[in-house]
Amino acid sequence: MNHVFNCTKRRFAATTAVFFVSCLLLVNSSAKGLTQEVPITPVTPQPTDTETVPTEGLFFADIVVRGQPVFQVGSVGNVSARQRAQIVNRRIAGILAQSQAAKDITVVNDRSRGIATLQVGNRVLMTVTQQDAQDFNLPVETLAQQWASQLARAFEQPPLAIDVGQRLYSTVRQFQRNTIDNLPSFLGTLLALIATWIIAASLRRLTLFGSQHWEVDRNSKILVSRLVYGSVWVIGTVVALGVLGLDFATLVGTLGLTSVAIGFSLRDILSNYFSGIILLASRPFRLGDQIVIQEFEGTVAQIQLRATTLKTYDGRIVYIPNQEVFSAIITNNTAGTHRRSSIMVGIDYGSDITRAKQIINDAVLGVEGVEPDPKPDILVRELAASAVNIEVRFWVNSRRLPFLEMTSQVAQAIKESLMQAGIEMPTDIYTVRLRSLPELIDNHRVNYDEQN
Repeated sequence: MNHVFNCTKRRFAATTAVFFVSCLLLVNSSAKGLTQEVPITPVTPQPTDTETVPTEGLFFADIVVRGQPVFQVGSVGNVSARQRAQIVNRRIAGILAQSQAAKDITVVNDRSRGIATLQVGNRVLMTVTQQDAQDFNLPVETLAQQWASQLARAFEQPPLAIDVGQRLYSTVRQFQRNTIDNLPSFLGTLLALIATWIIAASLRRLTLFGSQHWEVDRNSKILVSRLVYGSVWVIGTVVALGVLGLDFATLVGTLGLTSVAIGFSLRDILSNYFSGIILLASRPFRLGDQIVIQEFEGTVAQIQLRATTLKTYDGRIVYIPNQEVFSAIITNNTAGTHRRSSIMVGIDYGSDITRAKQIINDAVLGVEGVEPDPKPDILVRELAASAVNIEVRFWVNSRRLPFLEMTSQVAQAIKESLMQAGIEMPTDIYTVRLRSLPELIDNHRVNYDEQN
């Protein structure tokens, strides 16, 4: 019995609560009806068997003032609702662009044609047709007056805070719609940027690792890795913007024009850098090589992307731009490990040339540091006025200091060997012709007397 009573009590309480909530909703709706104008709800036509719903799923389009929808219009004849709304919205925007002040909207009824026009001054905003009256289930004149009132209220300049709030709300709503519509493009762009970051970082590390074998300073290695990193990001950004929907051809064209402008303004600097990259790739010389570039000769002290540094044999430092290095004739004296030197030796005409050549050959090979292979070349080069000139060719270390030292030692060894063998090394012979002795004495005496 108590259980039945409790159930009955719970049902009564639930019924009372529902009744109370219904009364509150009814009172609230009644209050709104007394203070607000009942909005015009268009009667959406139901498609027949032969009629199809528009692709957007809408029969009506919004008339917008300052980003806020005011009311909706339907299609008329061959003009769709969207096209009709665009025409009206463009006219409203043109009026507001001229002046933001409140506008007086007048209704001009044409009972003979069954239409009404909404005008601002002499400019027609829109036409209310019989089709509109059927869509909204109102007479043409009544519908025109209501639309005119709604437009007049919308034309009134709102307070700054409300206007900013409305614009912000409209912007946020538009951003939400665009975000949802472009969500696949955003995801594709995000994936493209992530892939670009991974590839760029990987290539930068690979470049730094691979450049350990390059004969350049650390700053040049870091610069090359950054150039690789930036190039990958430029390509990845273009691809990402293309995925986002921007015209790929336009992006590439813009990038090309920008590159041309930058390249033209920095052509000398970029020319040095590109020449440095080519020199690093072709490697005509290395660090420590002894080379001749134009009128400069010395040891390669540093190879940078912008310039090559030479240390001359007298201790000076010469910086040569890589553009000039790339276009100049380069002589690399130490490209090989060995280099040929030569000495010219003169012997007396009365000496045995064959014996002299053998003595010279033994003297050259007896100097430590002279390469036995290839063998020294000992050639009779000239029959001069006072001596038979013999050229001695031999191979030594290609470095400049050992090269000069070995050449000096070989010359000394040849001279000493020839002198020990009794082979004379005559000097140049000069012929002196004297006039008669008495005449010379007289001339000398005259000159002496004049001076005293």
